[in-house]
Amino acid sequence: MHDLPLEMQVVEIAAPGGPEQLKTATRPVPKPGDEEVLVKVAAAGVNRPDVMQRQGRYPPPAGASDLPGLEIAGEIVALGPKVSRLSIGEKVTALLPGGGYAAYAVAAAPLCLPIPDGISMVEAAAIPETYFTVWTNLFDRGRCKAGDIVLIHGGTSGIGTTAIQLAAAWGASAFATAGSDVKARACERLGAIRGINYHTEDFVEVMRAQTDGKGVDVTLDMVAGSYVARNMDIAALEGRIVVISLLGGSKAEINLGMILTKRLTLTGSTLRARTVAQKAEVAAAVRKNIWPLLAAGRVRPVIHATFPLAQASEAHRLMETSNHIGKIVLTI
Repeated sequence: MHDLPLEMQVVEIAAPGGPEQLKTATRPVPKPGDEEVLVKVAAAGVNRPDVMQRQGRYPPPAGASDLPGLEIAGEIVALGPKVSRLSIGEKVTALLPGGGYAAYAVAAAPLCLPIPDGISMVEAAAIPETYFTVWTNLFDRGRCKAGDIVLIHGGTSGIGTTAIQLAAAWGASAFATAGSDVKARACERLGAIRGINYHTEDFVEVMRAQTDGKGVDVTLDMVAGSYVARNMDIAALEGRIVVISLLGGSKAEINLGMILTKRLTLTGSTLRARTVAQKAEVAAAVRKNIWPLLAAGRVRPVIHATFPLAQASEAHRLMETSNHIGKIVLTI
């Protein structure tokens, strides 16, 4: 580690609040623990949880860095004492519990994956949080399979653009909701059979018509709130509804009779609070099932914009407009 700098540039949350609370600062370069590596960060993904953390609504898990940033891509520059399968100089993308908005970041070795062929550092930084989340929710919990009808809410978000592509690659029929006609068409270009503008169309009516009344097999829902009852309304027999965020609120009134008569599964999960071992299972599944699709060019992260690290507040302002289609990435 003798050639590494002692200090690095980071972006920290000065106080809970708006995007202007993201400030550049200098901090010591962290040291990797036993099963960790130090990565020289080339790019860091920006995600909705970063915004919530900045607002004071999503504290980092115990022991994690207080810096925002859940995913990075870069080069390994130091190894913890017990790391065996990775080597210095390897280029990786990694899922973090925090700390990504920095020139160097510590990552758990089992959560570092090699960057697939043909994928740039910026694209690689946009993979872990989104692809891990979509895998564990749409495929693991939601049991998405070929032939399923899949409804993805928030189709032009980082999660949405990923879920549409993966569902289509799996041979499922993907549908997606979005906040404008332009965004609805963008969902279709990514592989959705139909994008639904939720301001002008009722997704329950559209899906009923599109499925001849059969309904939806798997719904990936980042809205919750009033959407939960509507998701159940349009669900098919044995339908699975997977909640991954609560943008529309955490309370819902539902008719449990519908769960009984349609034999529905209503489930959900978060990724950040899981143990390294639990996340490592997701990482292994993603590497096995999704890495070949990335390497073959069949799915690809959609990058809307990049900002230098020092302009993280601008990146957050853009995310809060929800005008973006795909991912926002910081470059270091």
